[in-house]
Amino acid sequence: MKRLLLVLMFPLPFYADAQKWAKNYDFVDQCSCGLAKVGKDSKVGYTDNDGKIIIPLMYDEGLTFSEGFTAVRSGSTWIFLDSTGRPLSDGKFEDAQSFHSGLAAVMRNGHYGYIDMRGKVAIDFQYSNARDFSEGLAPIANSHNQWGYVDASGKTVINPQYDFADSFTNGEASVMKGNKTFYIDKENKVVHQ
Repeated sequence: MKRLLLVLMFPLPFYADAQKWAKNYDFVDQCSCGLAKVGKDSKVGYTDNDGKIIIPLMYDEGLTFSEGFTAVRSGSTWIFLDSTGRPLSDGKFEDAQSFHSGLAAVMRNGHYGYIDMRGKVAIDFQYSNARDFSEGLAPIANSHNQWGYVDASGKTVINPQYDFADSFTNGEASVMKGNKTFYIDKENKVVHQ
């Protein structure tokens, strides 16, 4: 019993310190990639585990760090930052999603494409909508807002034909056609409804 009590007491000083600095913000997200998104007075920035500000609270919106990068918005423009606050590239986007499998969906001139972790365009801007890569595929929507899937090279693997398509998990993805929702595999076969 004494051992259990001692084990339970050791995390308390860390927890108490975290609580002290967390009270300086309107919100503190869970730490990811060693940094936590924090907000105060409608601005966001990022701190380390000890509450030290790494990226100043100067952005209107920000995503959680993923694969070493985050996307932040100032006004209507999104950019990517690394964990030191340096821009990934001079790329500026109308919308941005987190990196998954080394690629991030971004919007430029009203169309979505994907950039790699060097900030270079990996898949051209040609989609009306796009979502994160998962298990080697990403849901994309064409100009008719029909959803399908592409691989990391930009090759269409499942032709756009759905009203909505979600990311793959455990080899299956939820799709919607009309008022029906069902699951498909990576060969576009219905696995269950």
